[in-house]
Amino acid sequence: MESFSSKSLALQAEKKLLSKMAGRSVAHLFIDETSSEVLDELYRVSKEYTHSRPKAQRVLKDLIKVAVKVAVLHRSGCFGPEELALATRFRQKLRQGAMTALSFGEVDFTFEAAVLAGLLRECRDILLELVEHHLTPKSHDRIRHVFDHYSDPDLLSALYGPDFTQHLGKICDGLRKLLDEGKL
Repeated sequence: MESFSSKSLALQAEKKLLSKMAGRSVAHLFIDETSSEVLDELYRVSKEYTHSRPKAQRVLKDLIKVAVKVAVLHRSGCFGPEELALATRFRQKLRQGAMTALSFGEVDFTFEAAVLAGLLRECRDILLELVEHHLTPKSHDRIRHVFDHYSDPDLLSALYGPDFTQHLGKICDGLRKLLDEGKL
């Protein structure tokens, strides 16, 4: 078993960010156990699909860095009313994507890569608009990298194919739990 852990990576990113913002009394962020399990499974899918451990790690590092930065911005009250409306739209679209992914995983012969890829691209665009004035171009590139990777129709087709059944099951279980708990 590989020693890669999204939880420890998130903690490293959190420490780095919060150390730069120490004077702003930012609450400590964390990734809960279920989210960590989903992220670890997404890492495994990326690693198996790309046949590259460094590529898979880069995607997940970018995902965690972006998630922590957006959470810090939100909890610090950096978003204005229009941006909060965008954040709500992003959350709704992400939730719709999760429910669609679950539906495709639970109902045989319903999977359509274009539908799921489209939802992920919409999430990417909304998130980029949300952080446009708050994050650096490098962070914008990270957002594009993550969403472009996971919205790749070939990766999605592989994920819903026979070789990734175990991974898909674990991802769906985690998504279902996050939706039920209102965390997604």
